Amino acid sequence: QVQLAESGGGLVQAGDSLRLSCAASGRAFSSYTMGWFRQAPGKEREFVATISWNRISTFNIPFVKGRFTISRDNAKNTVYLQMNSLEPEDTAVYYCAASQRYGVRDPSEYPYWGQGTQVTVSS
Repeated sequence: QVQLAESGGGLVQAGDSLRLSCAASGRAFSSYTMGWFRQAPGKEREFVATISWNRISTFNIPFVKGRFTISRDNAKNTVYLQMNSLEPEDTAVYYCAASQRYGVRDPSEYPYWGQGTQVTVSS
């Protein structure tokens, strides 16, 4: 069992940066694939980035476009999403999730979810 808690969201202007954090409790955090997802009003939840136990990361390239990075600190049981050059289209609730499957991007493969943190980007 893993419990997740996101933080770091807020209201920013276009072009600004934010770093989201996701603190995990429970055992064997270092063995989990950690994912970030987001959901905008009226839209489906979509994959943003993952980082696996060996720190291999993947991104949803079409909208990330090199602006986001994902990292993890296993000593602190925390995963981060650094978001730069934010755009109004990035406005959404951002969720972190944990999976015991390697490198998965499908939200249905993630049994553990945080409560989400709101990111709002004004133009």
